[in-house]
Amino acid sequence: MYAFNYHRPSSLADAAKLLGGAEDGKFVAGGQTLLPTLKQRLASPSDLIDVTGIPELKGITVSGGSVTIGAATRHAVVAASAEVKKAIPALAHLAGGIGDPQVRNMGTLGGSLANNDPAADYPAAVLGLGATVHTSKRKIAADDYFTSMFETALEDGEIIVKVEFPIPKRAGYVKFPNPASRYVMVGAFVAETAGGIRVAINGAGPCVFRHAAMEAALAKSFAPDALKGIKTAAGEMNNDIHASAEYRAHLVGVIARRAVQAALG
Repeated sequence: MYAFNYHRPSSLADAAKLLGGAEDGKFVAGGQTLLPTLKQRLASPSDLIDVTGIPELKGITVSGGSVTIGAATRHAVVAASAEVKKAIPALAHLAGGIGDPQVRNMGTLGGSLANNDPAADYPAAVLGLGATVHTSKRKIAADDYFTSMFETALEDGEIIVKVEFPIPKRAGYVKFPNPASRYVMVGAFVAETAGGIRVAINGAGPCVFRHAAMEAALAKSFAPDALKGIKTAAGEMNNDIHASAEYRAHLVGVIARRAVQAALG
């Protein structure tokens, strides 16, 4: 690991000031991706700005038909929240299945979304529920936030403050995890929202995406059998040592049907 300056600001204004004054500064929350990268000397930022000490980035609020979660809120906190379990059970279930206990007690919602790993869990919930990402500069709709592998609509210096999840009529999340890492090989978040049916697929492709054909089928009949026969193009799937593109394409249908069943209870 290369040497760096460490800062722990107590406000968003201080965090932004520190980043602006750094030669090559990086924000860090749970550090589940950044710290291993530093240990392998694949990155050498001049300054690390720890945002976990900023009060306005933490906490869970349920009101007005939505669940709002601070960006620095740990996965374990979301998973254990009685409010989240009552309002959006699928979201609490998703958070409780991220990585292992160590990861869940360190990783944060904002860190996961800022990194946008194709195999991360939270992007599926954000896109599947049609959430809104609130940053230090603006609000970004889920459909506009995820752009490509490890890429988002965030601008330089922009900090995720909180995420607002609309409470759906029903929702379900199921993933097929890598048995060693628990990263998602294929996952599906299915939700019946006020704006219609949303199906978000993660792990399968370079970036989380909505499955239009499945959404159309479920709008007619919200049942697992409605998805039978719907194919996913293998050419758009990831292909690596863990699973072939063809296998992932097949799993999309299997996992999506299980997610619908989960939503139905």
